[in-house]
Amino acid sequence: MALIDDLLSKVKANLILEHSADDDLLKGYIRAAVSYSESYQHIIAGSYEENAMPPTTEQAVIMLSSHFYESRDGSTGGFFSDNVQAGQQVWDTVNLLLRLDRNWKV
Repeated sequence: MALIDDLLSKVKANLILEHSADDDLLKGYIRAAVSYSESYQHIIAGSYEENAMPPTTEQAVIMLSSHFYESRDGSTGGFFSDNVQAGQQVWDTVNLLLRLDRNWKV
């Protein structure tokens, strides 16, 4: 749980969010982003609860959690975007960051 709480403050800073009304919602998005990261990187679920998260993976989790929060109404790119490609750009960037720490298997 320490991981989620640590990431919560970073996600809120990224979103420029000062209130705590949405903390539980954000924690759910962070859990989903961490789970996605572990799955994408082919590592055991819960690995980042026990091991340090690399900075590139942390940035991907922050970006993905922020994207989930900003597009929770079903929009494509979040609050600041009016471009239909913005959502895809977020996923492309997140996946590029996650590839840097991926456990490549044959």
